[in-house]
Amino acid sequence: MLVAGLFSVVVAGWPANAEPVAVTPPVTIPLPPELDAGFYLPAGDVVSAAAPGQIIAARQVRIADFGILPVDVDAWQVSYRSNNSRDEAIPAVATVIKPRGATPTKLLSVQLAEDSTAGYCAPSYALQHLSLAAVAGQVVVPAEFLFAQAALSQGWAVVVPDHQGPNSAYAAGPLAGRITLDGIRAATSFAPLGLSPSVPVGLYGYSGGSIATGHAAELKASYAPELNVVGAAEGGVGADLGAALTMSNGQATSGLVFAAVLGLAREYPDFATYLHQRLDPLGQALAVLKSPLCVQYQSTLLPFLNMIGMIGSDGNPLDDAPVAAVLADTRMGKTVPDMPLYLWHSAWDEILPLHATNTLVGTYCADPKTSLTYTRDHASEHVVAEVVGGPAALLWLRDRLDGVPAPDGCSTTDVTSMLGEPGSLAFLGDSLAAKYATFFGMPLGKR
Repeated sequence: MLVAGLFSVVVAGWPANAEPVAVTPPVTIPLPPELDAGFYLPAGDVVSAAAPGQIIAARQVRIADFGILPVDVDAWQVSYRSNNSRDEAIPAVATVIKPRGATPTKLLSVQLAEDSTAGYCAPSYALQHLSLAAVAGQVVVPAEFLFAQAALSQGWAVVVPDHQGPNSAYAAGPLAGRITLDGIRAATSFAPLGLSPSVPVGLYGYSGGSIATGHAAELKASYAPELNVVGAAEGGVGADLGAALTMSNGQATSGLVFAAVLGLAREYPDFATYLHQRLDPLGQALAVLKSPLCVQYQSTLLPFLNMIGMIGSDGNPLDDAPVAAVLADTRMGKTVPDMPLYLWHSAWDEILPLHATNTLVGTYCADPKTSLTYTRDHASEHVVAEVVGGPAALLWLRDRLDGVPAPDGCSTTDVTSMLGEPGSLAFLGDSLAAKYATFFGMPLGKR
């Protein structure tokens, strides 16, 4: 199947005996999903006929930092079948990456914080060379991609799912969890990556990415039990969207959280109907203005919103049945993940409340079989907490991927800064050095 003629070549599947490809694709101008329906929105009968995680099409792509500086790796996009939160077949897309010419033996699924309500904000577009996503307001995905590059520098393969799905359903956790797990299925079956079906897999996600990671961890045992997920690391955890909405109401972060309200309406029809009927004129206007925006402009457009006040209700809108149902469905803690967990959170997080993560940890740790390490950082806020905590999380994941058993039971630690965690500064330095070397022709992950 040919999509957009001069822009990209799409092939339906790959031969089972295909060898890993180490060919640099030509320089092309990538199309955003809105202009590339042939790849992003395959025919419904094709999608429904596939099994969850089965690849429908694939194409090689060029990856770049902020769309400008190419990253020397082998990378592809895969289009595959997944399921929404009602278990209906949907198309999904992920970017699969490995060090140039390598055959990895470990896989990290990195859920980047898309936090937007438009297709051109998705990671698969934002990570491509010559994409305009960063200019258009998607600054979080390319910035967070540095953590995925740290994983690539270890020699691992990486899969980055567009976990918000074809409708950009920001914050719809059960949907994101399914897309994430099916993206791992697609990556482990994609012959050019050269992965074993039993490859050890880690999950990593922060903030909006923690929503996908946390729900994937909870759903794994029932939805994708065959996957060898050996650990999940979540930071700035979006454990309870109702708590996040309450904390941000009328505050500087309300613009970002209101985008999540719009995203949830993309996945929950009853909630969408409720909002259409109850939002006041300001809310209706903002829904129109904000729907086509990426995270940077979502966050900065009219902060300090009284979101709860914009919803007409006889009481607290969060108690109305359509709202309560969505908040309950997206709240973490319904099941205990069957893999070791690493959680971290800023003690002063201004976007996602610490108390909700404390509650989630208490819920998980009520099960005596749980292995969970939880760290609260006291010298950060939401953004800084990923910078200082990401290296420690990746070190923890490295141990799990290397087969080192996770500690038994649960532990909670309060620290001044997670950069003081053993090995974190050295790991950060090594990762930055590996990245710096790519500017002088060294392929990322070359050993």
